[in-house]
Amino acid sequence: MNKTFITEIVLKGFGNLKHFKISFIFACFLIYMATVMGNLIIIFLVSTSHRLRSPMFFFLGHLSFSDILVSSNVVPIMLSVTLEDGGTLFLSGCVTQFFFFGALATTECLLLTAMSYDRYIAICSPLYYSTIMDHRLCIYLVVGSWSLGFVLTLIPVFLIQTLWFCGPNVIDHFFCDLGPLLELSCSDVSIVKYEVLSLSGVMTSVPFLFIVVTYGYIFVTIMKITSVTGRQKTFSTCSSHLAVVCTYYGALFAIYVVPRRGTSTTVNKVLSLLYTVITPLFNPIIYGLRNQEIKVAMQKYLLVGRGWRNT
Repeated sequence: MNKTFITEIVLKGFGNLKHFKISFIFACFLIYMATVMGNLIIIFLVSTSHRLRSPMFFFLGHLSFSDILVSSNVVPIMLSVTLEDGGTLFLSGCVTQFFFFGALATTECLLLTAMSYDRYIAICSPLYYSTIMDHRLCIYLVVGSWSLGFVLTLIPVFLIQTLWFCGPNVIDHFFCDLGPLLELSCSDVSIVKYEVLSLSGVMTSVPFLFIVVTYGYIFVTIMKITSVTGRQKTFSTCSSHLAVVCTYYGALFAIYVVPRRGTSTTVNKVLSLLYTVITPLFNPIIYGLRNQEIKVAMQKYLLVGRGWRNT
């Protein structure tokens, strides 16, 4: 017997923008386009440049692809909801949006962990780097990250399917996050909350602790280098990844770890906006500005394109 009485979910979006609505939509659209184009450029460079065939850039290409999916899962619907001062999704569509959001968030945590392991081996065990970080291991790490991200997120989605939704059907948010969705259920959601809290805690804290430990060893190794120039050069090989990790986990902890009791709905939306719209743009910006190999590969293609136009 189907216990779901409501079949549609109403997203309120940003209902208090008033005169700033068009400017907000235009800004978010530009950020979305910049996110897609910037990450597509990263993927293109990693796929075609011989200078970017190392495991670190292999992982970076997958991270960029994940960022594109995160933005595309949230931003188009958010823009439509904001433009129309509200929007309607089928309940199944709302659950599907949450599924992709949770799966991609978990996948990115694992990809960043794989990248930290790569930097740890490259700096702390350089003589064994090519032996350990071979193509087979890179494939295993990437396939494992994507598979775990999607398989583990199926657990809360399955539990949501067992809940009884009888109304109301209005979510004061711009996308279907788990918390607002569970508030619409008439069933006991304690099991779902406990499972999601346990699962998300493990899948964020364990990778984060692993990254912290590996960078602890990396910093100790770097400090043992006697040459200042050598220390700077070695640190520059992992500074871009460290900046992405700080940005990603900073936004993640601000939204889902810091106590939210008493926090207004507007603040919650702004923090979620930071994570779903702004953070995916940081990946190409940080690597484009800080990574020398990306800069050189980009310059090479620009020079080739300029030379082709001049012929």
